[in-house]
Amino acid sequence: MEKPTSVEAYVKGLTGESRAAIQKLRETIAAAVPQAEEGITYSMPGFKLGGKGLVCYAAFNDHYSFFPMSGAAIDAHRDELGHRVTGKGTIRFEYGEQLPVGLVKKVVKWRVAEVTAKRR
Repeated sequence: MEKPTSVEAYVKGLTGESRAAIQKLRETIAAAVPQAEEGITYSMPGFKLGGKGLVCYAAFNDHYSFFPMSGAAIDAHRDELGHRVTGKGTIRFEYGEQLPVGLVKKVVKWRVAEVTAKRR
């Protein structure tokens, strides 16, 4: 996939299962933080709050990932993440798995608090 120029272009470039999964994740994030600006960050679709990167997401061949852009956000929700593969700033979801909407919203709201506190 070429570097996206917009979130719409990114989503349009996906097909089937990956498009549906990414669209659900995108809608969930937007619902959790309606005041955020949507755009491309680090060549991925994501959201910014007051110009500061909040979260990103991306589709891959065999999974899709949610990037809270904070290892602390992942550590704070480690018990709720269960079996999911995580990295320093990544939560991986499998296609076909039901998106844990409540958990995604909690992580996003945690990131909002973290970004807001850093601006003060």
